[in-house]
Amino acid sequence: QVQLVESGGGLVQPGGSLRVSCAASGSIFSINAMNWYRQAPGKERELVAAIASGGRTNYADSVRGRFTISRDNAKNTAYLQMNSLKPEDTAVYYCFAKIQTNSGRLGDYWGQGTQVTVSS
Repeated sequence: QVQLVESGGGLVQPGGSLRVSCAASGSIFSINAMNWYRQAPGKERELVAAIASGGRTNYADSVRGRFTISRDNAKNTAYLQMNSLKPEDTAVYYCFAKIQTNSGRLGDYWGQGTQVTVSS
């Protein structure tokens, strides 16, 4: 079984920075992609940033230039560095990973989410 656990969320002032982490554990053979999504109250879940196994990244227009996604393959961990945070960034941030398990199964996995609140 595979589990994703997010950490690092919290309360930050506008203009501040925060880094959230996503650690994958379990019977993992490889992680093809690790993405960060977020869901604000009353809104649909949206893709924030994505990183492939080779390092290619994609960002939502609303966060490009402010957020940076990275991954540490040795730790099976992804990070989202969030700078110049705005109140509009307030949301529950979810980690997503496309993972091939040691048994050969390729599947989608989600973390439980971590709350990020940007407020003065």
